[in-house]
Amino acid sequence: MAEREITCCFTGHRPVKLPWGMRETDPRCIALKARISATLDGIYESGYRHFICGMAIGCDTFFAEAVLALKQQHGDVTLEAAVPCDSQADRWTRSQREHYEELLSRCDVVTHVSHTYSPGCMMKRNEYMIDASSLLLACFNGRSSGTMNTILYAERSGVRTIILDID
Repeated sequence: MAEREITCCFTGHRPVKLPWGMRETDPRCIALKARISATLDGIYESGYRHFICGMAIGCDTFFAEAVLALKQQHGDVTLEAAVPCDSQADRWTRSQREHYEELLSRCDVVTHVSHTYSPGCMMKRNEYMIDASSLLLACFNGRSSGTMNTILYAERSGVRTIILDID
């Protein structure tokens, strides 16, 4: 387990809450991915080396991809997948599941927060990530959501938060 002082976790919206939906070629999505990468560069420069991602479709995937690119530049970067339950990707499309499995295979650590699905397993995953981190990077549209709940939990826990506005 990496030290909390050098650990940054991520929260962000799924495609249904993104203005461009699943269209990753949309200029707004491309711009958000660039902002995530640039922000991660700064986070790395400030001493963070371990990154935790919840591995959901959408912003989580953008974050994981950006961390893996950062890892290619800096060999001391590690990526941890915090999987909320074993069935996380079961209802995703085939291509989404294949991409998920490919990303999981490139993670340094895969933590299964719960093996079975329960109504609270996603928040339990988010709490695990916050409890293991000293910094939260969030892509947030300002509306009530699991992302907002994670940001609020981070604030209550004293975890510093950087918010990238989606809208």
